[in-house]
Amino acid sequence: MKHKLGFVNSNLKKIRDWNLYRTLQYGRTEGPYIIFKRKKLINLCSNDYLGLVTNQILNKQLESSSRLVAGNDPSFKILEEKLARHKSQESSLIFPTGYMANLGTISTLAQKGDVILSDELNHVSIIEACRLSGAKITVYKHDDMIDLEKKIRQKANRKFIVTEGVFSMDGDFANLKEISYIAAKNDAILTLDDAHGDFVVGSDGRGTGQHFGVEKNIDLYVSSLSKGLGAFGGYVASKNKVIEFLINKSKSFIYTSALPSILVDLALKRFISNREKQRKKLWKNIRLMHSGLRSLGYEINSSSQIIPIIIGNEKAALDFGRYLFENGIFVQPIRYPTVKMNTARVRISITAWLSKNHIEKSLDVLEHASRKFRIF
Repeated sequence: MKHKLGFVNSNLKKIRDWNLYRTLQYGRTEGPYIIFKRKKLINLCSNDYLGLVTNQILNKQLESSSRLVAGNDPSFKILEEKLARHKSQESSLIFPTGYMANLGTISTLAQKGDVILSDELNHVSIIEACRLSGAKITVYKHDDMIDLEKKIRQKANRKFIVTEGVFSMDGDFANLKEISYIAAKNDAILTLDDAHGDFVVGSDGRGTGQHFGVEKNIDLYVSSLSKGLGAFGGYVASKNKVIEFLINKSKSFIYTSALPSILVDLALKRFISNREKQRKKLWKNIRLMHSGLRSLGYEINSSSQIIPIIIGNEKAALDFGRYLFENGIFVQPIRYPTVKMNTARVRISITAWLSKNHIEKSLDVLEHASRKFRIF
């Protein structure tokens, strides 16, 4: 492991020395029993207190114990191995949601005496995770490499840089080439939240790290199974020892019920399916919407499927969204505190579901809306 992650090994040694080390055991439940490989045991660890999930198929699908207690279906291992390879990492770990993945990872790895350099437009799950960590938080201007270079020079036990790959409210890409260079130069641990880039950009949908050719420079990926993959849950991908450490220390992993195995199976099915056709359709739609909006006069700074139309005033954004709704287009207005005051917007999200007719109809309504509300 890199020296900057050496603290993980020393912490794991303490856990072992204190006889507190945890490992995941993979077993399937069958009524009152749990089966590990070929060994059938009476299950005294289930949370199915009333014994209502008596059907074997349903029981498998709806198991809801902690993974360290009795909810660690073997399907987790299969999916986690695939996700690790998907991100060019050694291991991965599934969390019930992407929010919990950020919360349980950043707050576990960063500690008092460390400093976290966080992009000012990072998702609230990152912001809350940083606060929980006890580390010093330094916010750098959005994707501003000069500001990041300046602020990372401060003294700290360890330095972390946390950024989104595709920013959820602006749809722009992080400058990952520069960020990874700055991280390496300052021996900083680089964490990438790739929720909106994963399965969407890069070769075979491997995400923004791969898209920019720096996937091997990312120390820690946090991502989602519910967006580009169309399933549910979140995951973290990193080195073996980091995942081992999270299994033993991450509160949002240890003290919560596992993702139901029916959802793990769904993610597996989606993962092994051929998604390239859908990805090509998505990017065709993205280009069509981008060019259409620009031709109408809208200022579009997005490079992705997330396209914000900045309105500014909160009431005006609500009125704009209501007009779209009344004319057959559903786009949610986004206001403070999700974005800064007076930067309210409607946030368009393009999918592969859309046909050319859908996009043309939407552009027609948006053209009329721009005139009615005098957007330009």
